Amino acid sequence: MTAPTLFGGHLVALLGADALSFPPMPSLLHEGLIALIRKKPEFVADLLREVLHVDVPKFTEARLAEANLTELIPTEYHADAVVLLIDGKPVFGCIFEAQLNDDGRKRFTWPMYAVSAWARFECPFVLVVVTPDAATARWATKPIDLGAGQLWSPLVVGPEGIPIIIDADQAQRDPELAVLSLMAHGKGDPQTAVAIALAATSSLGQLSEEQRVLYLALIESALGDAARKAFEMHPQTEKLMSSWQRGSFEKGTAEGLLRGKAEAVLEVLEGRGLTVSPFHRERILSCSDPEALKTWLRHAGTVTSADELFA
Repeated sequence: MTAPTLFGGHLVALLGADALSFPPMPSLLHEGLIALIRKKPEFVADLLREVLHVDVPKFTEARLAEANLTELIPTEYHADAVVLLIDGKPVFGCIFEAQLNDDGRKRFTWPMYAVSAWARFECPFVLVVVTPDAATARWATKPIDLGAGQLWSPLVVGPEGIPIIIDADQAQRDPELAVLSLMAHGKGDPQTAVAIALAATSSLGQLSEEQRVLYLALIESALGDAARKAFEMHPQTEKLMSSWQRGSFEKGTAEGLLRGKAEAVLEVLEGRGLTVSPFHRERILSCSDPEALKTWLRHAGTVTSADELFA
């Protein structure tokens, strides 16, 4: 089963059917949780500070690291995401694990992940388990007995620890946390779920189209049936979708005009028998400056070579 199209088909109209190649549920939920980190690695620091109350050191860059922790352990051990916080050198690290249900094997691999990353990057490392399921959170929180009374525990973010975000300003400051809030609470009280969804949706206009597609799909999949219907019919939802559709149409129209000018330049050059190399073709077709295309089109009828066009 593929992820449902958002708002009764509005997402298809907004972005086109080709953009909607989502994994089936529950893969969408699992991959969506991971994507929140991969799209914005510094979101790990927000989770640690705001949800887990961890004292995160000062850093200037959050960077995704290789998720295959193979330097000291076998290759089959693969974390969902590894984020390094950098201040000239690694100063703190986080292994991020999205967990939808109990998996007894993880209780053997999680400590190995943490120790391997700690030894590899030579900085403090924590392992954070994020789950939208309360029972899974309780399971993940249980200390792991390494033997001889040595206990190890991951940091766990479950639905009870994820804030309910219904304030649009807060959602716009941290869109990833707003989406995570809905993933944790969207199946609960429909009125609360709709309020969270509206706040999360209001934050998406500032994101890239790729992020918007993903986050919209996560928002819909996180809502219960009653909340989804109410959300689809809410005036704010219709207004936002209408605005995005209009923006998408205008963007598509502008891109179509640029493409037409670029192809016209090529047609004039080739019609005159001039050699157009793959480099020239790529440069012309990839140009996003309408004034440059206008100039090239004006001179395409008089230049003696494609190189002269760019001189």
